[in-house]
Amino acid sequence: MIKRLEKAYPDAQCALKHCNAFELLIATILSAQCTDERVNMVTPELFRKYPTPKDLAAVRQETLEQEIRPTGFYRNKAKSIIAASQKIVNEFGGKVPDSMEQLLTLPGVARKTGNVVLGTAYRKASGVVVDTHVQRISRRLDLTEETVAEKIEKDLMQLIPQEKWISFSHEMIFHGRRCCVARTPKCPVCPVEDLCYSEDKTI
Repeated sequence: MIKRLEKAYPDAQCALKHCNAFELLIATILSAQCTDERVNMVTPELFRKYPTPKDLAAVRQETLEQEIRPTGFYRNKAKSIIAASQKIVNEFGGKVPDSMEQLLTLPGVARKTGNVVLGTAYRKASGVVVDTHVQRISRRLDLTEETVAEKIEKDLMQLIPQEKWISFSHEMIFHGRRCCVARTPKCPVCPVEDLCYSEDKTI
C-alpha cells in the first residue's frame, strides 16, 4: 500500500503555503474546519502585515478576527493565534518549539497541528497527521476501527514504519483529495482498490 501511494503521489507535500515554522503553525490553526485553498487566500496578506510572532502577539483580537474571517470560526482562531504568539514570544524566545510536548502547550494546538509543524517544518517524525482525509481512508482500508483522531494515529504509528510517517501523511491527504473522496470515491482509478474492502466502494 505504501509503495503504491508513493508511486501515485510523488508530488505529495503540505498544501499550506508558508515560508517558516511560524507561518505553518498559523496556517494550520486557520485550516481547522476550512479548506487549505481558502487558508492560502488569506495568509499572504496576513503574513505581510504580521510577519513575526511579536507582530501577531500585539494585534487586537477584533482586528485579527476581520483579517481571518473567511476561514470560519474566526473568533476562536484569532484568540488562539494571539495567545500562541504571545507564548512563543514570552516563553520560547520568539521561536516555534520543535518538540511535541512544547507545541501542545500552545493555545489552539493539538497533535494534528503539532505533527504538521514538526513533520513539515522540522522534518521530525513525531507521529502521523490525522485529518479528515486520513481518518476516512484509514477506516476504509481497515487500518483502524477507531473514530477518534488520536486513537487512529496510534494505530497508524504501529502499522507504518516511522521513517514513512511524514510522507505517508501527505500521500494519504493527496489520495483523499484526488481519489478517495468522501461521497463518491473514484474506485476504478484507485491505486489501492484491490486492497480495499470498504462497504461504500463504487465498483
